[in-house]
Amino acid sequence: MITFDRVTVTYVDAGRPVLRDVSLTIEEGELCLVVGRTGSGKSSLLGTINGLVPHFTGGTLAGRVVVDGRDTAHHPPRELADVVGVVGQDPLAGFVTDTVEEELAYGMEQLAVPAQVMRKRVEETLDLLGLAELRAEPLLELSGGQQQRVAIGSVLTAHPRILVLDEPTSALDPTAAEEVLAAVTRLVHDLGVTVVLAEHRLERVAQFADRVIHLPGDGSVQDGLPAAMFASTSIAPPVVELGRLAGWSPLPLSVRDARRQAPDLRQRLDGLGPPPPVRPEPPAGRVVLSATGVVVRYGELVAVREVDLTLRSGEVVALMGRNGSGKSSLLWALQGSGRRQGGRVQVDGHDPQALGTVGARRLVGMVPQTPADLLNRDTVAAELDQAGHDASSLAVGPVPTVGGPTARDILDGLAPGIADDGHPRDLSEGQRLALVLAVQLSASPPVLFLDEPTRGLDYAAKEALSRILADLAAAGRAVVVSTHDVEFVAGAADRVVVMAEGEIVADGDTTEVIVASPAFAPQVAKVLAPLPYLTVDQVARSLHLVRS
Repeated sequence: MITFDRVTVTYVDAGRPVLRDVSLTIEEGELCLVVGRTGSGKSSLLGTINGLVPHFTGGTLAGRVVVDGRDTAHHPPRELADVVGVVGQDPLAGFVTDTVEEELAYGMEQLAVPAQVMRKRVEETLDLLGLAELRAEPLLELSGGQQQRVAIGSVLTAHPRILVLDEPTSALDPTAAEEVLAAVTRLVHDLGVTVVLAEHRLERVAQFADRVIHLPGDGSVQDGLPAAMFASTSIAPPVVELGRLAGWSPLPLSVRDARRQAPDLRQRLDGLGPPPPVRPEPPAGRVVLSATGVVVRYGELVAVREVDLTLRSGEVVALMGRNGSGKSSLLWALQGSGRRQGGRVQVDGHDPQALGTVGARRLVGMVPQTPADLLNRDTVAAELDQAGHDASSLAVGPVPTVGGPTARDILDGLAPGIADDGHPRDLSEGQRLALVLAVQLSASPPVLFLDEPTRGLDYAAKEALSRILADLAAAGRAVVVSTHDVEFVAGAADRVVVMAEGEIVADGDTTEVIVASPAFAPQVAKVLAPLPYLTVDQVARSLHLVRS
């Protein structure tokens, strides 16, 4: 179905090829999982399948990529659209219509699918992805996870023989991700669709893969059966890491497989108790943000209902909940830049909303779901200079800043080695996140919000982010992370707040809240239940073992 014959991809001004002498064949009806560190070339590999690389991205492609008998060098993406469907990392960038139903139909219109067939496929896809109630909703008013499901649905309606998915579950809550992956698996098993999928949250997809394609980062590619590949890959899901630590063979790919091998490990851990997290000890917490009765409405839709919330300095709080539960709306309302039709918010004695956008930054820093939205300069240096100028302008007024590190100092601490003359949009996801964090933190806000910050980050980058947030909390800030990433929460958060239908339904210690939830429990907790372990690192430190 897909053949790579000695493929090498080199971009302009790149020091080395991103893909080098790649040869492999993907058969019809296979679900291939592409894994590798951030920046290892996964997106480039996927882009060669439908001709986006090099027809759209530029650079040079040596060798041949043949898809269903068509050489992509001679067939641009539009001539492969009937065979290959692609869903990228940013669903909003790919939308061309205004509403959900129109977007699902658009691709079929371009392929001249008969109207009766179009209607049937739209209805099937709405039901398949749980979008029926949103059919007439404007795309721009959907949550990030809802937009992701629409993007996947807009491709599925064309019934492609090959489906290419780049981070398809990155914006989805655990339940929605399971539904999407179940739908994709049915396409593979029942219809023989070939799926090539790149995903950083391997705990969600490893068990569904027929084959793993590993990019170690030097341009080469390795492929094989999942259990064999994960024995040595540079990146692996927690359940595999646990298997490596415990010496299990074969390595488990699912929680069910791991639980069958876990009795001896549970017996060794019983009575030991998980060790405390390896984090800087935060100062005694004082209340830095107090919110009572917060209400947010969009027309007749009540997104946030009478929410009360208190944040203390020195804590990292995870804000969790289903897609559309009101998490982002609550954060923007608390920050002061978003809608708030009711309630009271105080940060160090001031209401952020009353201070305007610039003044609110001094009280609450906000990193949105797409950090690049805050980057509008041509170079990294220009972004940092603007941050310094803004911080200086905040040194006067009702909430003056105090002396602190510059944006460049903060950036060098978060992600050393980022050049001044680089363009912000050429940075990796992790580097862009670090740059936006530096810009926001230059104003020295006592409270920091991050909305889905782990999208596009591999496990190592998420561990680095966890350490950064711990350091910020230790310095006396209150940090809130809105996320669906349960594995990240397990290692990074002190407290978890769960929202549903605009209300807070749970608020407490991380272990108590997420272990009690089948949807939000991390893999290690499910494997070792009823023991209160959340991460592989906790297991390793309890047993005084060294992770490989």
